[in-house]
Amino acid sequence: MLEQALTHKSSGHNNNERLEYLGDAVLGFIIADIVYQKFPDASEGELTWLRASLVKGKKLAEISREIQLSEQVKLGTGELKSGGWRRDSILADTLEALIGAIYLDSNIESCRNVILKIYQHHLDGIDPTNIKKDAKTQLQEYLQSQKQNRPDYKIISATGASHEPEFTVSCKIDLFDEPVIATGKSKRKAEQAAAEKALRLLIANE
Repeated sequence: MLEQALTHKSSGHNNNERLEYLGDAVLGFIIADIVYQKFPDASEGELTWLRASLVKGKKLAEISREIQLSEQVKLGTGELKSGGWRRDSILADTLEALIGAIYLDSNIESCRNVILKIYQHHLDGIDPTNIKKDAKTQLQEYLQSQKQNRPDYKIISATGASHEPEFTVSCKIDLFDEPVIATGKSKRKAEQAAAEKALRLLIANE
């Protein structure tokens, strides 16, 4: 199972794609449980952003490098030539696959112990009271953590006098059938309002 977890799809049929799917779910659950227990006073929104920051691709790639996982990934010839072992997406996927393999070979408690070990200093450095990112950044990071495309913002209308304009903006994300609509006194404020509205809907639907 370990060999399969370390085998990228470019290297053959018996690769880590299915294990990556499983590991993603296991990691998300365990991290959610860890931050829930660690921060008993944190709000639902704060817990959501803490989890998202810990399971996003960039964080997984960072941890993969810390544990030298890049040296163990089995890549096809093309990926080797293009330096695939340095690519964040490949490193993140491999770490998820490894967690999936650990779960199948043992149990959820063993996975938790491994995750606590490799995440130790990352967990020590988080604090829900330090979340100060704007709504657009939070929405983008949330979608990245769910492996979704970036939100698409479009101006629907701009009305009012020049000294008191009102912009209406749509925010389209793949998880919703219809775009989220919001208004603001500037294009930026309208986009932030739309992102904040989308975030509230995503949290409510979890």
